[in-house]
Amino acid sequence: MARTRANDFEEKQHGLLLTAANVFATQGMEKASMAQIAQEAGVSKSLLYHYYPSKDALIFEIIHSHLAILDKALEEADDPTLPPEDRLQTLVMTVLDSYRGADDQHKVQLNAGPALSDEQKNEIVAIERRIVRHFSNALKDIHPHLDTPDRPLLMPVTMSLFGMMNWVYMWFKEGGPISREDYAKVATTLILEGVKAVR
Repeated sequence: MARTRANDFEEKQHGLLLTAANVFATQGMEKASMAQIAQEAGVSKSLLYHYYPSKDALIFEIIHSHLAILDKALEEADDPTLPPEDRLQTLVMTVLDSYRGADDQHKVQLNAGPALSDEQKNEIVAIERRIVRHFSNALKDIHPHLDTPDRPLLMPVTMSLFGMMNWVYMWFKEGGPISREDYAKVATTLILEGVKAVR
């Protein structure tokens, strides 16, 4: 008979994901073991395997849940009725805010490609494409010329913005000389002003 889910299943599951992400981020995907993750989480290996049948499944769920949270936040924040520049800055701030406290999950996302099956990669890519589309749509509304056949710059510009956001965890310090809100303005301005020079 299958085990029934405890009332606090989702809470325990989330706690395990956070612990596992930290172990993977600090030890590396190959070196980290399920036994080590269970020990760090203060649970038995059997309980860990009850939630996640393999290390690869655990890695996938860390990435999937991290991106799903971001995808939902962007869906709620994206307001096409806002002035275009404000819409883009709101999207940038949503990403930076979603990354708050999620450095470990972000590191796993950036480095776990080889651990994922093709099917898992396809699921991740589908979410990533939805996330990127919010930004490419906003940028296209501001600068329609980015999406012309003779000079297709929309995707390069969009991904350049993601480059600025995705590596924030490498240098940003909470309580430092620049806030997330400040950096959202900086990144948005760099993209919008820089685009003018590459028309």
